[in-house]
Amino acid sequence: MASPLTDAVHSALDNVQDPELRRPITELGMVKSVEADDGGALTVVVLLTIAGCPMRETITGDVTRAVEQIDGVTSVNVVLDVMTPEQRQALKDQLRGSDRQGIPFNEEDSFTKVYAVASGKGGVGKSSVTVNLACSMAASGLKVGIIDADVYGFSVPRLMGIEQAPTRVDEMILPPVAYGVKVISIGMFVTGNQPVAWRGPMLHRALEQFLTDVYFGDLDVLLLDLPPGTGDVAISVAQLLPGSQLLVVTTPQGAAADVAERAGAMALQTGQHVAGVIENMSHLILPDGTSMEIFGSGGGEALAKRLSSTMQTEVPLLGSIPLEVALREGGDTGSPIVVQDPDNPASQALTTIAGSLVHQPRGLSGRSLGVSPK
Repeated sequence: MASPLTDAVHSALDNVQDPELRRPITELGMVKSVEADDGGALTVVVLLTIAGCPMRETITGDVTRAVEQIDGVTSVNVVLDVMTPEQRQALKDQLRGSDRQGIPFNEEDSFTKVYAVASGKGGVGKSSVTVNLACSMAASGLKVGIIDADVYGFSVPRLMGIEQAPTRVDEMILPPVAYGVKVISIGMFVTGNQPVAWRGPMLHRALEQFLTDVYFGDLDVLLLDLPPGTGDVAISVAQLLPGSQLLVVTTPQGAAADVAERAGAMALQTGQHVAGVIENMSHLILPDGTSMEIFGSGGGEALAKRLSSTMQTEVPLLGSIPLEVALREGGDTGSPIVVQDPDNPASQALTTIAGSLVHQPRGLSGRSLGVSPK
């Protein structure tokens, strides 16, 4: 029977989010019961999606902290139970819609901006740029996801400090969350540093599964970290996500910019839009405040001009990121620099680029409003 105390508990639980689904546990049907005795001893029964849920301790702690300060509560006992198959199916239908199939980011009512981060060659810091852009966007309040599409050279889990495996709810996969960003990578499914030796069709299928079986929810931005070059994965992204836009990462070196031009020019064949060029490792700031251009200068600007000519539309240079030891150290420790040191010049450059990509609201042009005239 409801009481003022249990009503207050239910209200407090509205503020507890499932750490993977990022939605209130009350909204997801995870609160099975709330009971309080005359002395204020509280028992909250929470339903987990699966018995082996890796976030069980997090959920227990979040629920306890949410209700233990309520007036009249003298003790809290959180009991974890497991959803029945019928409850899990109802949850999946609630999240995805029982009549929806395919890639959600291609739906008419999807407003997610999809950026595929590309480079002509490896070693230009493409993955570090992807991770820091995502974290900067998430810090600004956006809902952000990353797909580590660099199947052979996956590195995003380490850059984000993620060691947790994804949670499987039947055929649906819940991606781990770090710094407010939902992340999926083939590296989460292999043992240790095991190499992935797949041919093109398997790469396509893996990417398709990430886009269909992984539940990201309603994202504002989805970033895909592509492998270098113009190979199978880049082609698959264009086929599976025809509305995606390319971000081309290069260093200032002329030779690197030449190679990167090929990755950007591929958009002519795939029908994609090139959102802009990002110049990484542009210069090293010395202790006396001067700059040393270790990799030369002008490569990013030259690449933007050449792509603008090739695409016959303006391709902007979105920004130049200085060479920074702290950025590399943050990648090694799983602490992105935009989170750990937001005042660093590299962080400021990355934050400015992230803001330029999302400053425009998600428009309604070309979208179905779901209404019809009488």
